[in-house]
Amino acid sequence: MTTKTVAPRVLKRKVFELLKSNDFVVALEEFCRHPPRKVINSLFSFLYNIDPEIKWNAVTAMGAVVEKLAHEDTESARVIIRRLMWNLNDESGGIGWGSPEALGEILARSKILANEYSKMLISYAREDGNFQEQELMQRGVLWGVGRLSQVRPNLIRDAAPYLIPYLQSSDAGVRGHAAWVMGLLGVEEARSNLERLIKDTAELQIYRDCKLIKVQVKELAEEVLKSLSLEKRRF
Repeated sequence: MTTKTVAPRVLKRKVFELLKSNDFVVALEEFCRHPPRKVINSLFSFLYNIDPEIKWNAVTAMGAVVEKLAHEDTESARVIIRRLMWNLNDESGGIGWGSPEALGEILARSKILANEYSKMLISYAREDGNFQEQELMQRGVLWGVGRLSQVRPNLIRDAAPYLIPYLQSSDAGVRGHAAWVMGLLGVEEARSNLERLIKDTAELQIYRDCKLIKVQVKELAEEVLKSLSLEKRRF
C-alpha cells in the first residue's frame, strides 16, 4: 500500500482492502510498513463497521500502528489515545463503538501508553468513573480490559472488584466477557458468581486469539472455574 500523495478517499479504500484480506497477518505487516499517521484516520472509521471481521481487524491494526507511533513519537500516540477517549465521552455527541476495544489493544501492545492510561480504561467499567451504560459498550470495555490483562495483568488486577458485578448482567455478552476477564486475572472472589453461570446456555460472540468465536456463557464459566481450581492446587 503506497501512502505518499494518496487522496484520503483512495487511501481509505486501500485500508479497507487490507482489512478484509484473507491473510490478515500479511496485511498487518503492510500496515506497519507505512507512516502511522497516514493510516490511522482511515482506521478510525472502520472501528464501528457493521462487519465484525472488518471491525476487529481494524482494532488489531490500530493497536499495531499506534504501538509503532508510540516508539517514534509518543506525544502523537497520546493524541490518538485522547481521541479514543473523547469518543467515549458524553460530550462527544456520539457513541464510541470500537473505541474501548482499540484502547485495550493499544495498551496491550505499548508499555509506555499502558502505564499512563490503564486506569482510564478501567474507569469505563466503574460506576463511580466513566461508566458506560449501553451493554454493547460494556462488552467492549470488558474486552479491552481483558486484552490488556493478557499482557499486563499487574495493571488490571486491582480492578477486579469493579468487574465482578458484570457477571450478573442481563446481557449474555457482558456476562460472558466478564467471565473471560475473571479467568485471565484469576479472580478467586468471583467463584460463587461463576458457579451460578454453569447452567447459562445463552450464546455470545467473543474475539479470542484473533478469531471471532461463538460460545455459551456456561462454557466460559466452566473454563474459568477449572483454571481457578488448578491455580488453587498449586498453592
